[in-house]
Amino acid sequence: MAIASPRLSAARSSCPSCTSATSSEEHERPETARERVNRKWNEILQETRVAQTGVQILFGFLLSLAFTPAFGHLEVFDRTLYVVTVALGASSVAALIAPVSIHRFLSGLRMKDEIVEAAGRLMVCGMVLLALTIACTLLLILNVVTDSAIGGVIVGLVMLWFAVCWYVIPLRLRRKSKRRLVPR
Repeated sequence: MAIASPRLSAARSSCPSCTSATSSEEHERPETARERVNRKWNEILQETRVAQTGVQILFGFLLSLAFTPAFGHLEVFDRTLYVVTVALGASSVAALIAPVSIHRFLSGLRMKDEIVEAAGRLMVCGMVLLALTIACTLLLILNVVTDSAIGGVIVGLVMLWFAVCWYVIPLRLRRKSKRRLVPR
């Protein structure tokens, strides 16, 4: 058995979800179903806090744009893009805040498994809507300040980066994890 450095052990133990398999196998008893669902719920709450802050700041910024003097000078395409962007932002806010509402309405009904599953799906939906809101916001801003072709290329590259960070890397890590769990 390898002995890890104290610094590495501290880093590993700082995120329970990242270390649950290692901790369970080496040091702790396995999680009960109730402990697992409680841990998942707490993780969703933390993730929601991070996502909500970002989407609410972006949404507030978008709402304020309509009241600036320059807004009246936007072309039809830019105004249409603005409306789409605000609608996407509002939808993202709704999806990312929905787990709180679901929990409040169903609290005490012994439905935590269902709440966690629904909240997880809403978080993914909210993140997709947030990515689309960011893409449209970038396109709106870059369409106003640059040549539209350059803005489109920049938005495409930024969204490719989002796709890599938010979807490709997690999916690769998930696949790697599943391969590790398959007995050889």
